[in-house]
Parts: sequence; C-alpha cells; structure tokens
Amino acid sequence: MSNSNRSDVERGGGKNRDNNYSAGTYVAAASSTPYYFESTEREWTSWIVPMFVIANIAVFVVTMFVNNCPKSQDRNQRCVARFLGRFSFEPLKDNPLFGPSSLTLEKLGALEWNKVVNRHQGWRLVSCIWLHAGVIHLLANMLSLIFIGIRLEQQFGFVRIGVIYLLSGLGGSILSSLFIRNSISVGASGALFGLLGAMLSELITNWTIYSNKAAALTTLVVIIVINLAVGILPHVDNFAHIGGFLTGFLLGFVLLVRPQFGWIVRQSLPAASQVQSKHKVYQYILWIIAMVLLIVGYVVGLVMLFRGEDGNKHCHWCHYLSCVPTSRWNCGN
Repeated sequence: MSNSNRSDVERGGGKNRDNNYSAGTYVAAASSTPYYFESTEREWTSWIVPMFVIANIAVFVVTMFVNNCPKSQDRNQRCVARFLGRFSFEPLKDNPLFGPSSLTLEKLGALEWNKVVNRHQGWRLVSCIWLHAGVIHLLANMLSLIFIGIRLEQQFGFVRIGVIYLLSGLGGSILSSLFIRNSISVGASGALFGLLGAMLSELITNWTIYSNKAAALTTLVVIIVINLAVGILPHVDNFAHIGGFLTGFLLGFVLLVRPQFGWIVRQSLPAASQVQSKHKVYQYILWIIAMVLLIVGYVVGLVMLFRGEDGNKHCHWCHYLSCVPTSRWNCGN
C-alpha cells in the first residue's frame, strides 16, 4: 500500500492482524459499563452511531469506486477479487488490508502534514476520520463503534456522543500531524479512543453512583492500556490514538456528568434528607479543569501545527509512544 516512503499509517490497528486485535479489545469495553445503581434517567434511542457507521461504509465504497484498480497501468492481472470490477482491491503486497492505494487515500483526504500546513488543507484533519485503508480496517473500527458507541448513546444521547466522537477524531488528527510528517494517516480510531477516554472520565466523575467501582475501573483501564500498547507496533498511528483518548477523556468530564445518587432518589426521601445540589463539588471542579485544558490544548495544538512546528523537536522521546524498534522491526517511515 506504500510507495517508497509514502506509507499509510492506519488508526486502530496496523497492517496484517493488528486491526482485528484492536477490535477485540474495543468490543470488550462495551461489556464493562453496566455498573450503575438503578436510575430514573431516560434511555435514548441510538441513531447517530448507526449513521456514523453507514457514512463510513459509504465513504469506503466511494473510495474503492474512485480507486478503480483494474484501470491502473499494468495492474489488471494483480488486483484482488477482480470479479468486483472497479471495486476490486489493490495487490496484497501494496495493501494487505484489502483496500485502495495510498494515492487514492491521499487524493480523497488522508491526513498528510505537508498538505495540511504548507497547502492550507486543514479540512484533512476531519476528512481523514472517514477514510479507511481497507476492508479489515473498516470492519474492525465499525464493530468497535457499534459495540461501544450504541451503549453510550443510549445512556447519554446523540448530541453528547456525537460531539465526543467528532472532537476526539479532530484531537487525534492534530496530535498526529504534530509528530508524523512522512506518512499519510486514515481511520476512525482516534474518535474511538475518544469514546474509551470518555468512558473512563465518566466513571471517575460519576464515581458515587457506581457499584463494583474497582471492577469497573480495573477492567476499563486494562482495556485502554492494551489498546494503547498495540500502538507501539509499526504502521500504527498511536499519536492519533493518544490524541483522541485525551480529548475524549476531558470531554467526558464536561459532557457526561450525572447527578449524584442522592439527587436521583430525592423524591423518595424525607425533605430533611434530600440533597440540595444536583452535582457534587468535585464534579464542578473537574468540569472547570477539563474545559480549560480542552481549550488550551486545541489552541496550542492548532497554533503549533499551522506554524509548522515539529512536535518531535519539543519532545525527543515521544516518537517511542507510536513505535518502539525491536530486532523484528524498525520504525522507519
């Protein structure tokens, strides 16, 4: 899928089997959430998450239509699944994820530092979230989105989950652009990590209404650590994962705050025992801190990006967060 040093960096999993591994741990997160006390809050009907899934699939179909592997010079005999016609996949040696070429992804909006900064194509910070490197990449991310996103949307509604998904994807793109310059990046994994981050901060800020707190926290932290650990493999954009996670983590404190348990059951308590505040003091404090960090983070990140700053010059060890070289692989682009 790469031409010389123009390699794809897939979010949510690298080449070969890494996508499937990420999907498994993402899905496991969906079963780690039902630890609430009984609540009188309404349950929302999920529709924005299914729409996101449909949109991602539609964009992939359009991507394959534009790619048109058989039309590429001297590739007609090497395309995979040639019976699909112009929707057939690139040769596996170029793209083992059963998808389009790097050139097609770049043409349709993949994240690339040079085009974002020097050609003023900032829209790529958002468009890359909707592109996927192949069928395997798409399936892994969409299964993760369905299992995690639908449950969250049923609990908190389409507005809050939609905002977290989109802003986390943008946050992942910004951090990725600051540290990765020689590769293109596509995928929704930054947004998915944002949902995982929001799940963690939601557990923390709503701590008093959870039962089995230790079990819920341990399970969620293990899932997050495993997913981030996968990101140290080559060809995986872990900066998008980290940026999306941090954005979602902060957004969770802002958007996913629940009333304290005493407020929920106040009508069944005598007047003298009813709590007077809907939220606890620490929830307000966390809300303010998270909001300030979000604003500062976005402003600083965007200013550094469009000024052409190289994040690696400000953090000489940060490249190890995205790839750790071993005797079995190197981290060259």
